[in-house]
Amino acid sequence: MKAVLNGTVIAEAPESDLIKIEGNWYFPPASVKSEFLTKSPTPYTCPWKGVCQYFVVSDGTNSFSDRAFSYPEPFAGAAERVGSDFSNYVAFWKEVQVTN
Repeated sequence: MKAVLNGTVIAEAPESDLIKIEGNWYFPPASVKSEFLTKSPTPYTCPWKGVCQYFVVSDGTNSFSDRAFSYPEPFAGAAERVGSDFSNYVAFWKEVQVTN
């Protein structure tokens, strides 16, 4: 699967390596091209997943705030609820299209 922003591939991995949580595909950290992400200061804590890290996503020309997110240290029990450890996996939102 691929996460694409304006034709730029931000992440790519086999679907079997991704984790789907609440309708969002989470890509393994090694599959994400970190040069297209910058940490955002936007705060958020999910009541069951934990403290969220948002990212600004760039395609090299345009930047979109908070269009990627991950949970570096999920709360105790979150991995069991999902069925996998999703620490640092990255999901995308809105302008970033996730496709097969």
